[in-house]
Amino acid sequence: MIITRKGAYFMNKNILKLESVVNEVKKAVIGKDEVIELVMAAIIAGGHILLEDIPGVGKTTMAMSFSKAMELYAKRMQFTPDVLPTDVVGYNMPTEGGKFEYVPGAVVCNLFLADEINRTSPKTQSALLEVMEEGKISVDGVTRVLPKPFVVIATQNPTGSIGTHLLPDSQLDRFMIKLSVGYPDIESEITMLKNKKSEENEYEIQQVISKDELVKIREEVTAVHMSDEVLMYITQLSNASRNSEYIKLGLSPRGTIALASMAQAMAYYHNRDYVLPEDVRVVFPYVVGHRIVPSAKAKVNNMSIEDIIKVLIDEVKSEEFSSEK
Repeated sequence: MIITRKGAYFMNKNILKLESVVNEVKKAVIGKDEVIELVMAAIIAGGHILLEDIPGVGKTTMAMSFSKAMELYAKRMQFTPDVLPTDVVGYNMPTEGGKFEYVPGAVVCNLFLADEINRTSPKTQSALLEVMEEGKISVDGVTRVLPKPFVVIATQNPTGSIGTHLLPDSQLDRFMIKLSVGYPDIESEITMLKNKKSEENEYEIQQVISKDELVKIREEVTAVHMSDEVLMYITQLSNASRNSEYIKLGLSPRGTIALASMAQAMAYYHNRDYVLPEDVRVVFPYVVGHRIVPSAKAKVNNMSIEDIIKVLIDEVKSEEFSSEK
């Protein structure tokens, strides 16, 4: 992609705005800079985010802070066993004269926060499949397009928690990245206590960009150049996951596309109009971790997902691929 001087100016201007968005979110979520930047990259890449962690580490706070900083009309749904698919996508209500009127579900918004998504039934979880993939909902044979931009940020408790339902592989594949927020370090937790806000005095997150600007930024991200060498590196990593003796189910083609999109977003965020192998390596664990299934051999050898990912990266040497545009 060749960027004119004018184009480069607008790109830099947007990057400064994205950095300001990240700084706004950091007001509410302290000590988790890398996680915030990865969420920012997934949003501008047009993807959905799955945050898996124990309760109380700031997952919901982070999601709502992004919505405020980016003018995204947000809706939050607490997923419980009694939540129905119609609560998510909406339903048709009969009116006078024998007609039906569509009642929108919670998903009709710009940012849908699905809180503790693994506490609801698989049937309700599956109601999000079409929504996440196509940005559309179908109710009684009628398809409606959701407003743009549309982002799903879902949180889930660790699978060992009581009363949880594992997300099916088909739905996990719809999430561009999966992250863990984790506990704050001691210094960050002390800062958190000093800055503690009351319910009446919440964190003042300022709007930095509009949702229309976000749509434009997403278009610019898709135009970030990927050389044939970088594309080969991405596909070689995907192929390695499919042929590894430690993996029973490798990266899907959708996962390969997600990896490329995240690499473009990371390059864009770092003020480049081309992707480096380093961009791919940085996002690889977060794109791949929830998409691969360890084999029996990996389990026998007590290999974690992180161990398997490290093996894949070591197998496909990025030095073999040119980093030039």
